[in-house]
Amino acid sequence: QVQLVESGGGLVQDGGSLRLSCAASGRTFRSYPMGWFRQAPGKEREFVAAISSSGASTSYTDSVKGRFTISRDSAKNTAYLQMNSLKPEDTAVYHCAGRRESYSGSYVYTRSSEYNYWGKGTQVTVSS
Repeated sequence: QVQLVESGGGLVQDGGSLRLSCAASGRTFRSYPMGWFRQAPGKEREFVAAISSSGASTSYTDSVKGRFTISRDSAKNTAYLQMNSLKPEDTAVYHCAGRRESYSGSYVYTRSSEYNYWGKGTQVTVSS
């Protein structure tokens, strides 16, 4: 069983930066495509960013393009989300997700239903 644990959330001012981390247990992390999703109060969970298992491909929702960067370090079993130029509308609980696959590839997944493992989330609050 794979466990995902997020960290790095917090309170930041409009225009500030945060880096979220997602630490994964298990030896097969390097073959798992990863994603970040967020859920604001009263709203549905939405896709934020995704990265392929190889790290060669990434995808972002339009509202974060140019501000957020997803990356991974397979040696550390960790995925990251660097968030710059944060806005109040980025306030949400951020969850990382992993998809179980047996091989390393370049495909990215943007739908929550495509992921098998989820972290409990970390709160990001951006004040105006």
